[in-house]
Amino acid sequence: MTGRILMSTAYLPPAEYFSLIVNADTILIEKEENYLKQSYRNRCYLLSAHGTQILSVPVLEGSRRKVSVKDIRIDYSKRWQQVHLGALCASYRASPYFEFFFDAIEKIILNNHTFLIDLNMDLTEFACSILGIEKKILFTIDFEPPGNAESDFRYSLSPKKESSYQLKDYIKVFNNGPVVDSRISIVDLIFNNGREAVDFLKI
Repeated sequence: MTGRILMSTAYLPPAEYFSLIVNADTILIEKEENYLKQSYRNRCYLLSAHGTQILSVPVLEGSRRKVSVKDIRIDYSKRWQQVHLGALCASYRASPYFEFFFDAIEKIILNNHTFLIDLNMDLTEFACSILGIEKKILFTIDFEPPGNAESDFRYSLSPKKESSYQLKDYIKVFNNGPVVDSRISIVDLIFNNGREAVDFLKI
């Protein structure tokens, strides 16, 4: 997918999200849409010893009324940071590149961002730096109604929808077979392959 793509903000999203970025020319992140629950906007999926594990960032608004995604605030009354960091350690401590990248991810997660979109952007930019993706990611100024399906991935890239994206096989901590769950976060690829992870994303 070359040219311009439109995407949602996402919390440690799957490899497919970054495959779209690395193969596009211009990336726009939607910040004017109404927040969408049970999406990659505030949840990620890890590959653990017990299978797929879901992690969600709790938010203060958006569950009971329509709120712009740029105004969604993180709920720190819940111990989600400790839970997420503990899950990352449990899943990837034995991976080859865990010690190289975990501290930076931990620092971002513990930074107490007010807004979800800022947390997501810091993690996305960090992942891009590891993957060697040197592209400027921009935000939308106004809401763009759903349009060209070939370049608009805001709602098609969803944990609720089956994806045809197939990631190349790579050695993993718990399973050396193919990644059968396309929702698994990019951190799985990074912790297991380091900076060479980008080679699995290019078309």
